[in-house]
Amino acid sequence: MDILVLFNALPGAVAQGLIWGIMAIGVYITFRILDLADLTVDGTMCTGGAVCIVCMTKGMNVWIAMLIAVIAGLIAGGVTGIFHTKLGIPAILAGILTQLGLYSINLRIMGGKANMAISVDKYDLLVSLRFVKNVPFIQNTILKVVILTAVLIAILYWFFATEVGASIRATGSNEKMARAQGINTDMNKVLGLMVSNGIVAFASALYAQYQGFADVNAGRGAIVIGLAAVIIGQVVFGKFSEKLAFSLATVAAGAIIYYIVLQVVLWLGLNSNDLKLLSALVVAAFLAVPHLKQQHFSKPKKAKGGKA
Repeated sequence: MDILVLFNALPGAVAQGLIWGIMAIGVYITFRILDLADLTVDGTMCTGGAVCIVCMTKGMNVWIAMLIAVIAGLIAGGVTGIFHTKLGIPAILAGILTQLGLYSINLRIMGGKANMAISVDKYDLLVSLRFVKNVPFIQNTILKVVILTAVLIAILYWFFATEVGASIRATGSNEKMARAQGINTDMNKVLGLMVSNGIVAFASALYAQYQGFADVNAGRGAIVIGLAAVIIGQVVFGKFSEKLAFSLATVAAGAIIYYIVLQVVLWLGLNSNDLKLLSALVVAAFLAVPHLKQQHFSKPKKAKGGKA
């Protein structure tokens, strides 16, 4: 095995991990902050890219196209929220229903095509696989996504410190107590789902540019990657995740670790058809780490005034 092949592939893995790290931050909002299992992301991870690519091929500026993609994600999250809060559908089922509907909507956005390509030579893309190596530093995809991730974390840190953001966190922490304090928990759930899927759509717009096309199956299994990033970040950087900003940063770092691990395993000879199986095993393994650590490696606490 040529180690140079692995080193040459690592910048691409880091860039891809950073983009999926932004998606994982969206998953973190519902999974950790709002305490909801939302599967809408498997749909919006395609929707954002489809909207962005179509808008750019129609002549729109990349930033405007990405803004419209985010709005599409906000709408998708809002639909899931309404299904859950107004129609009484369990959150996980509401996400599945929205995800299912988005498949047809995504096909319509792309004019009935399963994928739609965009050329880096013809359009002014913000990020691209071509910009990972051998380009001016300021044009490097990794640098741009790092900056975008830092800005996103700063915005979310500010937002969740506001009254609205704090009420969303209270809803996820203890819904009954939040409702007793006069907080509109249903509205907070809808808003949280909108913010989450808006971020996922933003990541989708970046990912479509990065790979050079939007694909109707781009989001399949996205929730697994998002959860993997959240769990890996928590397990590896648990000591640094007490503050919200650091928690969000560890999620992005978890996505990078996830993609580096996949790249290393592929380099070792794993069949690419087994990646989904590997993803599931990676998530299961990291989910099990906290439980196994507590069960087998935690020191028993001594009772006050007596022996352990």
